[in-house]
Amino acid sequence: MKSNRAKVLHEVLGKPMVVYVVEAAIPVAGKAVIVVVGNQAEEVKRELECRAEVMFAYQDRQLGTGHAVRCALPHLPSRCEDVMVLCGDVPLITTATLSALVAEHVNSSRDVTLLAVDLDQPYGYGRVLFAPDGLVAGIVEEADATQEQRAIRTINSGIYCINRRFLEDALPRLTNKNAQGEFYLTDIVRIGYESGRNIGAAWALNPNEILGINTPQDLARMEELLKSRAADMA
Repeated sequence: MKSNRAKVLHEVLGKPMVVYVVEAAIPVAGKAVIVVVGNQAEEVKRELECRAEVMFAYQDRQLGTGHAVRCALPHLPSRCEDVMVLCGDVPLITTATLSALVAEHVNSSRDVTLLAVDLDQPYGYGRVLFAPDGLVAGIVEEADATQEQRAIRTINSGIYCINRRFLEDALPRLTNKNAQGEFYLTDIVRIGYESGRNIGAAWALNPNEILGINTPQDLARMEELLKSRAADMA
C-alpha cells in the first residue's frame, strides 16, 4: 500500500476497510464477531470499538491464515457450533452473501463450506480443486500451483463457514511446508476431504464482493465500485 499504516485501516470512502467487513458480519454473527489484530493492534481496536461491539484476538506473529484463526479460537463463545472466517480487506462483501453461505453450510450438514467465485482472470488467487463426486478436494495457492492448476477459473475467496469441532481438530494438523512458509487455513480443506468429511462450496453471485485490496490502485477501484453500489441503491 506504500504506507506505514496497517492495510485494514486504509479508508474507503472515508471509512476503514475493515469496518465494512465487520458491519456485514454482525447481522449474521451478532455479538460473536472476533477481530484478529496484530500490526498496529491498538489503532485497529480503537477504530472498531467506537463503531461496533466486537471481541479481539491478538496474533503476536503473522504466521499465516491458519495461525490467525487459531489465535481466535479461545475467544469463541461456547454456544458457537460453526465458525465463519472473513478477510479484513474485502469491503464489498455483503450480509446477504454471508447469510447464504451459512445457510448452504448448515442445510448441507457440511464440515467446511468455502465461498467460491469464477473469474476470467484468476491470477493471484488460490484455485479450488474438485473431486469427481463434486466435493471440494483441496485448494492450491498461486505460488504452489502447477501450470494446469493455474488454468482453473474457480477461485477461493478466503471466506469460509466451518464446523467448530472439525476446525479445532484440523488446525493443529496444519504445517508450514509450502512456498510461503506459512500455516495456510486452506489446508483444512484437503485434511477434511482426505478424512472423508463433507467439504463443499457456495458461489458468490457477484465476483466484486470478494475483491481484496493490496495496492493504492485497488483502493481507488474499490471506491468507484462502492460509489456505483450506492448509486444503484439510491
